Amino acid sequence: MSSFTRLTRAYKKSKIVPFDDSSKLILFSDCHRGDNSFADDFANNRNIYYHALQHYFKEGFSYFELGDGDELWENTSFESIFTAHKNIYGLLRQYHLQNRLFMIWGNHDMVYKDPNYVKKYLSSYFEPIDGKDKDLFVGITYHEGIVLKHKDTKQELFLTHGHQADWWNYNFWRVGRFLVRVLWKPLQVWGIADPTSPAKNHQELIKVEKRIKRWILQNNEKLTIVGHTHRPRFPEPGDIPFFNDGSCVHPRSITGIEIENGEISLIKWQIATTEDGTLRVVRVLLEGPQKLVDYQRAKQ
Repeated sequence: MSSFTRLTRAYKKSKIVPFDDSSKLILFSDCHRGDNSFADDFANNRNIYYHALQHYFKEGFSYFELGDGDELWENTSFESIFTAHKNIYGLLRQYHLQNRLFMIWGNHDMVYKDPNYVKKYLSSYFEPIDGKDKDLFVGITYHEGIVLKHKDTKQELFLTHGHQADWWNYNFWRVGRFLVRVLWKPLQVWGIADPTSPAKNHQELIKVEKRIKRWILQNNEKLTIVGHTHRPRFPEPGDIPFFNDGSCVHPRSITGIEIENGEISLIKWQIATTEDGTLRVVRVLLEGPQKLVDYQRAKQ
């Protein structure tokens, strides 16, 4: 199966989520939440991410996670990840309870494409203080793709992880998971990166981006937002509408995409130092805001 076919299948099976100019959406991906060990790349940014998540919750945003939220290649179970970042999952649960949580699976959490797995491991957690199970993400569903469809303009925004354009990481993710656990995770402490990851291999990154762009061109230049490569992308109107929200494992920062007031923006959250030496988590606008309709073609 070609990358074109995989992307087309993900699009056709996507969950349709209506939105309009009053909607507030935040898109993150590639959090790679781990167990807070030396190999947990997310651990360095956990406070930045939690602060951003609180901000968006208070401001009424819906949260969209475009895959690889949980690092289930390096870690064998969700339980250890949940224990390490319990406060974050508690906040995500608040989004879920208000129907503001939308999840997509990627290659590092591809086990979530199985509804039975999700129900078994994500519906509840054991609380040792009370000695009983408590609800977590009851009834949650993970998707391969989500299509945001504007209620008025009918414009579609296709959201997916992007590993559909990565032959190895889509078809042989179980092999990749095995190699990461037994080989690359121990070597990571020495700074040796996994060469099969497009996030750490520039040549693979370029190949993945080209395949997705070809798919976009053959699908009426449909605005498409992915993750996977960890490289933020924000095109100008008139260019191929290929967006990437980056990742939450950049050095000392996280990037994402906001959609608000019918506009799209690329943002970064980072720790900044004030004049008096106080450290603060701040939001930085990297690109935009740009009107979504500026990317719309005559036909969708």
